[in-house]
Amino acid sequence: MKKSKLMEERIRRVKVLFKELGYRFFSGEVQGALFTSGFENKDGFQGEVIIDQKCRFLEISFTFFFSVEMADFLKQRLEEMLKLCYEYGCYIILADAEKELSFSVFTKLYYTGLNYYSLKQSMEDFKECVDALTSLLKISSE
Repeated sequence: MKKSKLMEERIRRVKVLFKELGYRFFSGEVQGALFTSGFENKDGFQGEVIIDQKCRFLEISFTFFFSVEMADFLKQRLEEMLKLCYEYGCYIILADAEKELSFSVFTKLYYTGLNYYSLKQSMEDFKECVDALTSLLKISSE
């Protein structure tokens, strides 16, 4: 599917805003009406941007991966994980694949309100959510 002018403008706008906030934007991939790309800041925080031509919002995600043997560990912490995500205005997807579990955290920003300040605040909240989840899920090496 050919990218529409609206889709091209959304991609351009998101790249510019991320760059202004100090993020490196990786070259993205277009699959049909969907654009995805990774990003990274100078501190090493990484995530993914998802732009769907049919949606009115930008989606930002971060994914944790676990072995299937960690299922009970995750179940015990799931309620706390959900509370943390709710507190930061994020939502999750928990997926079970054959050899691994993935826990993805998402936040959304509507394009009509997308500017430097809204993205900056949303990214700060999103990073705090990911940091809080990382602390909660920290596994001791003992």
